[in-house]
Amino acid sequence: MTGKLVPVSRRTLINRLRKLGWEGPIPGKRHQVMRRGKQKVPIPNPGHRGDIGPGLINEILKQAEISRDKWLRTPD
Repeated sequence: MTGKLVPVSRRTLINRLRKLGWEGPIPGKRHQVMRRGKQKVPIPNPGHRGDIGPGLINEILKQAEISRDKWLRTPD
């Protein structure tokens, strides 16, 4: 499955990451983070305006080592 990343709300981002085995959000230094084992990925803070764009989603997925296909197959 290949598809285009589309903007998502912060809540949707967190829900999908949880379904993919991540815990959080937990406080970090400047941003909240999601954690899976020892791996941590920063996410936008609650005050983030509007949806999270495809570019930032792509960066989060790279850091989290989640494929685009796996992300797109994960339900909200």
